[in-house]
Amino acid sequence: MSDVLKLTGITKAYNEGKPNEVNVLRGCDLTLAEGEVVALVAPSGSGKSTLLHMAGLLDTPDAGSVEIGGQDMTGRSDRRRTITRRQDVGFVYQFHHLLPEFSALENIILPQMANGVSKKMAEERAMHLLGTVGVDERASHRPAALSGGEQQRVAFCRALANSPKILLADEPTGNLDPGTSDKVFEALMALVRGTGLSALIATHNLELAARMDRVVRLEDGQLTSE
Repeated sequence: MSDVLKLTGITKAYNEGKPNEVNVLRGCDLTLAEGEVVALVAPSGSGKSTLLHMAGLLDTPDAGSVEIGGQDMTGRSDRRRTITRRQDVGFVYQFHHLLPEFSALENIILPQMANGVSKKMAEERAMHLLGTVGVDERASHRPAALSGGEQQRVAFCRALANSPKILLADEPTGNLDPGTSDKVFEALMALVRGTGLSALIATHNLELAARMDRVVRLEDGQLTSE
């Protein structure tokens, strides 16, 4: 089984070289195998969002390397990084960030069309994904007409719209009540397992973390396996 994501020696500091320098990541190493779902457990303010941004090419480390699909992205142009991010990485956040003026279906169609997929094919995939998470009957509704759990399910579908290799999720159920959180997490896992992609999911919920393949903990800027 090959690694789809490999982080080596990732270091990141803010206000670098200044008296108030904050070392957020201190030589983090992480591999994510094909089809593997890994929980990233960390207290608030520990740098988990920063680590996810490095993994998803939204930010660059001060030192270390990021490999996606065996390709080292160190020193690559912004254009190359953007293409890789758009094609190979899907993001889910604590808040859904759906476009309010578009329906659930349109929110999933748009990123596909931006990637060159025809509207017909994009709509077929969008409806398939919505059906997988049980909200296909809400396809024509705008985000404001959906419950919090439904909004997040649509956000999951949007993240997977372009068939990425990797899903990066930052507290994807953290804004939901416990009952809804459990159901939405099950929907997310059904999507991930059904598509066979790899996922790195940050959560403070140890019960949810235990249901993934492996748990890594970020503390004092370093990663340790559990």
